[in-house]
Amino acid sequence: MNDKALIARVIARGDQHAFATLVRQHQNGVRHFLRRLTAGDHAQADDLAQEVFLRAYKSLKSFRAEASFSSWLHSIAYRSFLNEQRKSHHHNEVAGDALPFMPGPSSTVDSDIMVERLMRHLSVPERTCLTLSLSAGMSHQEIVAITDLPLGTVKSHIARGKQKLMDIVSAPQNKQEVAS
Repeated sequence: MNDKALIARVIARGDQHAFATLVRQHQNGVRHFLRRLTAGDHAQADDLAQEVFLRAYKSLKSFRAEASFSSWLHSIAYRSFLNEQRKSHHHNEVAGDALPFMPGPSSTVDSDIMVERLMRHLSVPERTCLTLSLSAGMSHQEIVAITDLPLGTVKSHIARGKQKLMDIVSAPQNKQEVAS
């Protein structure tokens, strides 16, 4: 059953099973996005994901389907993350000269952990735009809708984030360590 049909069942009948299906279909994407935003803080990401689905359930009647349900959830996730940042003053950015060696990934899990560690070196807007673009496969317009950032700014954050990650991965100390 597609998202629209499930949403209609939740709104019309209060169908808890339909909402549980929506959660199952979208929870991995939302959690993945939040893990990247929190730079690998899985506990915080999981707490935020739970909050996202709670907010989505309470606000489902206001979903206008102008964008996909996934985009709407990502928008809620992004705003929840920003609210948490403001409340707790989490700053997961690392100074540019404090870059650790990043070993090559030997599995998908290792790769995910490495990417989450690398995300610590990006600003929150860079993390957000890059993750939505590359991991969630969203268009620039969808990212604009989620973040309320201008299109040029979204493109800049993506390009700058990619460049920072390339600089980290290709740093001389990383090349020497990988070669040995």
